[in-house]
Amino acid sequence: MNAIPAPAPRSFGRSFLAIFAGLALSVLLALVIDMILHALQVFPPWDQPMTETGDAALAFSYRAAIAIGSGYLTARLAPSAPMRHAIILGGIGMALATLGLVGAMTMEMGPLWYPAALVITALPLAWIGGVLARRRS
Repeated sequence: MNAIPAPAPRSFGRSFLAIFAGLALSVLLALVIDMILHALQVFPPWDQPMTETGDAALAFSYRAAIAIGSGYLTARLAPSAPMRHAIILGGIGMALATLGLVGAMTMEMGPLWYPAALVITALPLAWIGGVLARRRS
């Protein structure tokens, strides 16, 4: 007789840690890469706006890769429903990016397409990370 395995118990703590790990990875990696690019003078000094389209495109490209990786990590660490966890992370990312967009609209921080693109892509990129994690399982 085949035994049906019991579903894994839900754990708020493990869910919180999975989402927090994805968020921490995203923030820390973006900050480290930003620091390196500023130190190498690829980006202008911290106190100056990033007005060059190429700089914004470069920043968007690595932030997109980081968002996928963060969604992947969150989904892999999730105790259950990995896609739901990745989407929650994407929602948090979208909310934070929206705050960045509002800030960019009120201050001269560079091209507005960059923070707008972060808002628009936060959920799809987290979802892609979740899909990649699901395929790996």
